[in-house]
This record gives sequence, C-alpha cells and structure tokens, in this order.
Amino acid sequence: MTVIYQTKIGFIGLGKLGMPCAEAIAQKGFHVAGYDILRKSSEHIEIRDSIKQLVEDRDIVFVATPTPHEEGYDGRTPTSHLPVKDFNYEAVTKVLTKCNQYMNKEQTLVLISTVLPGTIRREFAPLMTNTKLLYNPYLIAMGTVADDMINPEMIMIGTKKGEYKTAHKAQQLESFYGMVCKDFPRVEFGTWEEIEAMKIFYNTFISNKIALVNMIQDVSQKLGHMDVDKVTQALAKSTQRIVSPAYMKAGMGDGGACHPRDNIALRWLAKDLGLGYDMFETIMTAREQQAENMAKAILEHGGNIWFSSDSYKPGTDLVDGSYSLLVQHYVKKHGGTLANGIDTPVQVIVRVHESDDFTADDKTIIFDPWRSYPKANNVVYYGKYN
Repeated sequence: MTVIYQTKIGFIGLGKLGMPCAEAIAQKGFHVAGYDILRKSSEHIEIRDSIKQLVEDRDIVFVATPTPHEEGYDGRTPTSHLPVKDFNYEAVTKVLTKCNQYMNKEQTLVLISTVLPGTIRREFAPLMTNTKLLYNPYLIAMGTVADDMINPEMIMIGTKKGEYKTAHKAQQLESFYGMVCKDFPRVEFGTWEEIEAMKIFYNTFISNKIALVNMIQDVSQKLGHMDVDKVTQALAKSTQRIVSPAYMKAGMGDGGACHPRDNIALRWLAKDLGLGYDMFETIMTAREQQAENMAKAILEHGGNIWFSSDSYKPGTDLVDGSYSLLVQHYVKKHGGTLANGIDTPVQVIVRVHESDDFTADDKTIIFDPWRSYPKANNVVYYGKYN
C-alpha cells in the first residue's frame, strides 16, 4: 500500500467496525497498524501483536473495542420484560488503561465505540493521566462501514470542555478527516456528553420513526380502506417539520447492532437519572407488539412459514437485532412452524427485505410487508387495503 501522508494511524479492535475503517484509511494513503485480541490478517494494514507495540510510533490511535450488552439484549427476541442495563464497558476500560500506560501527551487517543451520555467523564476520564481522550463515534451501518466512514453525514468530536479553539488535538483530528473524507462534511464539536448524546439519540430518532410508520401500517391493516404507503409518502414529503423522508416506508422493523440495543441502554439511563418516564420502553414495546401483529397476520394465511432472510439488512448475513428473527419468535409463539420446504412444505413466504427476489407456485402465499412484489392472486400486501 502506497503511503502518501506522514500521520501514522493505529486501530485497536479489528472487528465489524474497526477493520473496514482501518483498511479504508490505509487505502487513502496512510500507514495504518492494527491490533485485536483475536489474531487478524489484512492486505492493507500492518497487524501488531500487542497494544504496547501498536501505539509506540502512532500519531493517532483509534479504539473500536465493542461495548456489548449481555446475550439476549440485542433485540432479535423480546427485551421489554428484561431488567434495564447499561452497556458493558469492561473491554474498553482495559484497552484505555493500557493505552494510557504506553502513550504520551503528544499522541492522540480517540474512542469511537458507542457509550451512553456521561460514561466517558465517569468511567474513562479518571484513567487518562498520560494522554487526552477524544470521543469520535461514527454513524455507520453494517455492510457499508467503509463507505459510511468516508462519506459521513457529519463528524462528531468530543473533548472534556468542548472548546474548539483550545482543543488542538480536536483540530488535528478534523484535519485528518479532511484528508480521508471525499467531500468534507460538517463537523460538530462538543463536550464528551454532547457527542455521546448526538450519537445515541441519532439512532433513537431513527428507531422512533420506524416504530411510528409501522404503527401506521398496523392501523391500515386493521382499519381497511387505507393504503399505508399513500399516508407515509405524503408525510415523507413534509420536510418542513418532519425533518426528512428517510425511514418513512413502513415494512419490517428496525434491527442491527445499534438501534435496539441503544434503546435498551437508554432505558437504563432514564432510570439511573431519575427522569420519571421512559420513552425508550415505549419504543421497544411498540417494536415487539408490531412484530407480533405481523406474525398473527402471516399465520392467517397458513401455519408453515418460510422467511426469505434471517438477516437484519439485505446483502449481509448479520442477524444482530434481526426483526425477521423477532417476527419468527412470535410465529412460533402462536403455533406456527418455520418451514424449510423440504421436511415441511411451505404455505407462506415472508419477504423480509424489499430487494429479496424469489418465485413461488400459485398455491404458496407471498406475504410482502413492503408492498412492492409484483401483484398476483397469491401475493398479500401487508398494511394495504385490497
């Protein structure tokens, strides 16, 4: 890989977020070294054997260590009944402790992992005695991580005091993205807490929009004489007050490694801060009830069901927070069978992603929550009056 820029970059955590980002930066002309507790390989970055070895000659070190929930909290099965919990910061704490041990004040340490507002000042700042910590979370989607990082909607940079003029390391990071991004996006500076909130509430806004448009789908399905797409398309064009048309098509609910789990963690924050209310419980309860409503509607057409995908997003095999798996949970709860077409004949095919393409005989029902599969006598549009 040809090195163009002198700034040397390090990445700790080479998983679904870290590796694509590290390789994308390397392809832009930076020398990038990486470390992961699990041995990795790459044609584009240098893999090193320890955090000490990684940071010794790096100018900027990014930490992309996961902040997971416990098993069962990712949203592929019901979660609203579970005790509220924060993310697990154990791995990040260990990494930052070692970084502080081996780095100096001239180097820049950047955390990109998702955390709740207040976490950095409470959990991580006391660890930082040799170097300063910046918070720089990404707005990315699995499957398009590298492209989302290079073409971000915005760049968020958080510091202890949130002051741009005196935050030289934040300015250095801004300059770095000027070399990495295709079209330099807007940059939002703030305190750690402000940037923590920007990141996680961005995801929650999307979850809320999806839950709301899927409520319109439920109303359309039960009320009749109503086309959910006509309603949501009209609302999507109303950009003066509804913000944007993105995520304004009803269908399968949200999923992925961020959206359900972020709402679950925010339930913990609402309780911890004593807000006296919990909007996030409502979002998660609505998500689960909408999935159950869809499962019941599917079972009206047959008990042996095949889902076109288990993944939460087309073009991937990722099942983190999969809405398809959540609907499947309720199908089984209400007596349905997940058919494979071999041992169990298929009576209903559920079109999980709008891009999923398949054929079926006239006796098999195609259940389409996106309402875009070619019309036929055996095609059922969920949420649209026929």
